[in-house]
Amino acid sequence: MSALDAAQAAFLVVHQRLYEATGGRIGHRLIGVPTLLLRTTGRKTGLPRTSALVYAVDSGDYVVVASNGGSDTAPGWLANVRGNRDVGLQVARRTLRATAVVVERGDAEYERLWRIVNANNHARYDGYQARTSRPIALVRLTPSP
Repeated sequence: MSALDAAQAAFLVVHQRLYEATGGRIGHRLIGVPTLLLRTTGRKTGLPRTSALVYAVDSGDYVVVASNGGSDTAPGWLANVRGNRDVGLQVARRTLRATAVVVERGDAEYERLWRIVNANNHARYDGYQARTSRPIALVRLTPSP
């Protein structure tokens, strides 16, 4: 891990802790883009896990990107979502339940959703995809009624 990657990772940890500690009053737009907290259940451990993720909105659903900064390995939260689609979300101060659906490259809506999330995050995801041969998955989070 480069020094820049390590600094970014440390910033993301602080960002998530601040988001959680303030109940969402601070952190929703701290890095200049909308961020939510995804709460999953560990696939192997069964323990609760939380990840701060940039999101875009599509037809009332939230869409997040399993980029892991362009790493060759997918983020752990993606395996958790594949194991249990029932997730929790916190968007600013609002908490809700949602159903997660993984959208893979080649799926009908992938390219359209990729354009939305990439534009929302200042084209960072194109750069992340260029860093890895792993196809980066998207996850659609549909809030429960």
